[in-house]
Amino acid sequence: MTSTPLRLLPWQAPRALLPAGAPDAPVVFPAAPVGRAPAASPRVDIVVPVYNEADGIEASIRRLHAFLNAGFPFAWRIVIADNASTDATLSLARALAFELAQVSVVRLEAKGRGRALRRAWSASDADVLVYMDVDLSTDLRALLPLVSALVSGHSDVAIGTRLAPGSRVVRGLKREFISRSYNRILRVVLGARFSDAQCGFKAIRADVARTLLPEIEDQGWFFDTELLILAQRRGLRIHEVAVDWTDDPDSRVDILSTALADLRGVLRLRLVTPVARFLVIGVVSTLAYAGLYLLLRGGLGATLADGLALAVTAVANTQANRHFTFGLRGRTSLVRQHAAGGVVFLLALGLTGGALAVLQGLDPHPARLLEVTVLVVASAFATVSRYVALRTWVFATPGRSGRLLEPLTPTRPS
Repeated sequence: MTSTPLRLLPWQAPRALLPAGAPDAPVVFPAAPVGRAPAASPRVDIVVPVYNEADGIEASIRRLHAFLNAGFPFAWRIVIADNASTDATLSLARALAFELAQVSVVRLEAKGRGRALRRAWSASDADVLVYMDVDLSTDLRALLPLVSALVSGHSDVAIGTRLAPGSRVVRGLKREFISRSYNRILRVVLGARFSDAQCGFKAIRADVARTLLPEIEDQGWFFDTELLILAQRRGLRIHEVAVDWTDDPDSRVDILSTALADLRGVLRLRLVTPVARFLVIGVVSTLAYAGLYLLLRGGLGATLADGLALAVTAVANTQANRHFTFGLRGRTSLVRQHAAGGVVFLLALGLTGGALAVLQGLDPHPARLLEVTVLVVASAFATVSRYVALRTWVFATPGRSGRLLEPLTPTRPS
């Protein structure tokens, strides 16, 4: 098969031509359609992220290449994305790219599967972007159904699932339990409607990827989950393909650290709305208020302890909500907003002080636990009033009551 000469952008030059200290090796992509399909065929890039896979990369890439070469109906290209391997993985990958047509390599000097996928997908000129794990645990016969759903225009994202009826899975009980538990957490906490977030077998239309990639923060294993949650929240159609899957006993994944990182990612996505962040700050403030009250109650008495504990936590609460809930930075309107927060503090003080007075009227010497419980309940009512006041007055656009200032857009990793 003949091909047109390569068109190399500056960052696509061979490493020998890159400036000293350049962080990444090039992704060299042919300008012409690749694979054995006709030129009009949609182009598919299949990205295989690797990290220290010297023992298995050659067999896996040759197997994948042979499968595609045997009759995959779309123009295709295999992209090996090496993210900071310290063994012979990169050398083997470059040798494969030199020997096999339609195989290319990208090298990153920082670890992270999400980082590797972001780099390879962002540089691609294909119409459909696929990724699969290098161990090829998923039966490759599922690749065509995965890609076809996107080529046809039926769906925006397609995923392999090991948890759907019809899937045939061979793996240990521990991994099965962890996988099912994680996906259950996603359904309960994030409202996920897809069945399997972690299967290393996914595809996305390139135009959809261009809109989602800038919004994804994670650079590691949680990348998949964040991609799917963002797609679902935007109303995109996610197609699921039941796959046959065999566990790789030589997996490089650290299950504990990956699970903890994934749970942190779930929490981050759960707190993505201002209301959720406000509630978390409110819970922390209430606990701090109760702790300070108990600390000060013995020496200052109930009324003074209530006022001082509430004042300290009110200032911290206003600043935390300013920064995290409403996304405001710098000193602009800082004094005005804290002054308005002081008025909100007086409202809260009236609620807690009133509750304390009623309790002492009923029982001049209430139990300390009952006293704190009544104050916490009163503080909870004050929290509701605080949110309304913060949203419609303290942090509202000056002159336009009730309109919330737009939060600053967080800086995304490149």
